[in-house]
Amino acid sequence: MTYMIFLKGCESQSRIRLFDTGPSFPESNNVHRDKPKKEDLLCLYYRMRRSILTLALVASLAIVSTISVNFVSASKDESNITLTILVNRGKILIDNALDVLRNETNAVIDVKYLEFPYNSTRDEIIRILSNRTPVDIIMVDQIWLGEFAQKGFLTDLTNYTSQRWNRDGNEEWYFGNWEGGKSQGRIYGIWATTDIRGIWYWKDMLEEAGVDPNSLKTWDGYIAAAKKLNSTLNGRGIEGMHLTGASHSPDLWYPYLWMLGSDILQQRDGHPTRGNYWYPAFNSSAGLKALSFIQDQVTAGIKPQKEHYWGKEFIDRKYAVMIEGSWMPSYMEQPIQDSLDRIEFENQIGFLPMFPVPDKSNQTATLMGGWEFGIPNTSLHKDLAWELIAEMLEPSILTPWLVEQGFLPTQISIGEGKSRSQTAVYIPYYDEMISAVPFGGFRPSIPEYPEITHYIKEALDAVYYGTKSPKEALDIAATKSAAVLGWES
Repeated sequence: MTYMIFLKGCESQSRIRLFDTGPSFPESNNVHRDKPKKEDLLCLYYRMRRSILTLALVASLAIVSTISVNFVSASKDESNITLTILVNRGKILIDNALDVLRNETNAVIDVKYLEFPYNSTRDEIIRILSNRTPVDIIMVDQIWLGEFAQKGFLTDLTNYTSQRWNRDGNEEWYFGNWEGGKSQGRIYGIWATTDIRGIWYWKDMLEEAGVDPNSLKTWDGYIAAAKKLNSTLNGRGIEGMHLTGASHSPDLWYPYLWMLGSDILQQRDGHPTRGNYWYPAFNSSAGLKALSFIQDQVTAGIKPQKEHYWGKEFIDRKYAVMIEGSWMPSYMEQPIQDSLDRIEFENQIGFLPMFPVPDKSNQTATLMGGWEFGIPNTSLHKDLAWELIAEMLEPSILTPWLVEQGFLPTQISIGEGKSRSQTAVYIPYYDEMISAVPFGGFRPSIPEYPEITHYIKEALDAVYYGTKSPKEALDIAATKSAAVLGWES
């Protein structure tokens, strides 16, 4: 039995290449080091987020390796079944799940791992599945799920989760992470790993400028702090606040929309062909208020940054404050390997697990990214594929891998259980990061989303550079988005 696994990064027993997930994560050189001690595995967290740029530079040819293991399938008489698995990463996770299943089968599996750069992974998936190549398990970026589901690439897992699983995703997953595996109300993916964004700041810079870190929690306080920081630090080539103006800038605007009770899209009746379908909601009064806060930042002297280095620019002390992802500690020059390193990091850098809110009566919000397991429609062994996915999702198997990689959990029992306190000893602000997961939102799982986010970015750019008012910019983006969604003008 052969598994073909498409990996975004590679993992080995003697040498570990650290890498990241998702299009909205750090792009910088990979880091190599010797095999860590057992207790040092947690330090992978601080390096794993550095991969995408390096992956984009590696050879586009897949790197193939093969291993053989025993797999559990008591109902299978065949001794050679080929399972093809297309995965972002997870060789260790898959091996551990297979080990658990060995006692239930007599089958032999040859596992083939293929590696592609992240930036070409989506296109490769589309090419392979469009060609009807048999693939049994796939690990997809959450933002691709809706597109793949509606193109017919993915198997509807609703019956598997309700009839062939002894777990309840509605109860055991954080709400946003479970809902983020759905497309048009049906389950097509199980969200396995996630991350959040929050406010990072250099403690010494805020102290020098006389800024109370707690003032960063509100919109007014954030703007006032920016002015103080710029006045104190600009002469040294340091910006007070970082404002994302890169291609993913909408990701850093959505939380302001959510905390005001609005959303990117909402369902509406009267669609010309679909009856009930998605319609732009981001140009609501809440959207206008959220984009006006961006305008206020620019007016206060915060400059939008077109180039983005996923936190390295903050660690390099080019900014006093940056709203960035939970991977930020990965950019420290010296890896954080134990509790003393964690304490040293926290003595220098502060973290607030939130986006600034209009006032203290508002509940904050954040954006979550991450990866999901699914079963392609081309699978020749769907039941067997589901059995392996279910095993990989077991907390006893998944938790050690999440800790090694430094990912945040999507399952409540992992996020709130014993492993949380153990992991918090090594990972800076881990408790704070986990506390933000229940308030995380996710991007729409529909095939039209890439075009919609492009129009939203155009609106942000228009406000960044003063070519349109927030209302005009949002209305134009909403009109274009409505057309993409098939609504008649």
